[in-house]
Amino acid sequence: MQLGMVGLGRMGANMTERLRAAGHDLKTFDPNVDSTASSLEELVQQLDAPRAVWLMVPAGIVDSIVSELVPHLEEGDTIVDGGNSYYVDDLRRQAELRDKKIHYVDAGVSGGVWGRERGYCLMVGGDDAAVERLIPVFEALAPGVEEAVRTPGRKGKPAPEEKGWLHCGPPGAGHFVKMVHNGIEYGLMQAYAEGFNVLKHANVGLHEQESDAETTPLRDPDHYKYELDIAAIAELWRRGSVIASWLLDLGAQALHDSPNLDEYAGHVSDSGEGRWTVMAAVEEGVPAPVLSASLFNRFASRGEADWGDRVLSAMRKAFGGHLEKSPEQ
Repeated sequence: MQLGMVGLGRMGANMTERLRAAGHDLKTFDPNVDSTASSLEELVQQLDAPRAVWLMVPAGIVDSIVSELVPHLEEGDTIVDGGNSYYVDDLRRQAELRDKKIHYVDAGVSGGVWGRERGYCLMVGGDDAAVERLIPVFEALAPGVEEAVRTPGRKGKPAPEEKGWLHCGPPGAGHFVKMVHNGIEYGLMQAYAEGFNVLKHANVGLHEQESDAETTPLRDPDHYKYELDIAAIAELWRRGSVIASWLLDLGAQALHDSPNLDEYAGHVSDSGEGRWTVMAAVEEGVPAPVLSASLFNRFASRGEADWGDRVLSAMRKAFGGHLEKSPEQ
């Protein structure tokens, strides 16, 4: 199948190579790297009708790309947004394009920089006709049924979700599912980080403890005298543990390469999906304490809690005369 790819960054470039390896005809545009087209107009001219143009660009510039692209498209063409757009924006864009009879498909893509070899998990939203025409692309990008052991009870011809892609529903559904996927990712990574941090500090009983009115004493230092090999534990948990996962695999690799992770400052970004997931949970009236806590911890990691912590320290001193202690004390 012929496909136009806009955006040849870490994801777009690898997806392009995976599709080409599967025999698809890829035309590309990215102003920052070598590509087959020098403009969006030229890209459209390289494609045969009905055209399909896949965008792998940051969510913040999708509207500008779509606005520049649409004048060159025709009735029956399809735009695929494969980035991490907010599903509400998908609903708006689909409504705007519907009058022009241009299809709009939202495709949540998970797989990261490893997707070229492993394949990409695809969560797709859009009308049936547009999605059906793109099935060859989805199947080439997806990992395939052999990526996981078949779920007991599933029989017959593998369904699309068993191959690693799913038409989740109408426009917006793909990015809604990807949004929640990334919210869960926040929670999973936070759980690993907190657990490893508890292991890291299991040696607190080996160090001299402060003994003053401002410090709660360690009740029994003898209970916390373990110098644990965190990298070895991460490697151990990869095998036979109920918390084994690809995220743990990546964490184990990072700890093997740098046991103290000295090259990281611990300032953790959030690209939007975690926020949107928590917002959806609030609007649905669904409790999501783990996902919410993991999002707020990312804010704190970037120093957004510092001023609030000063307020706490000031109030503590005001009501009880408690003096603030430096982190080194």
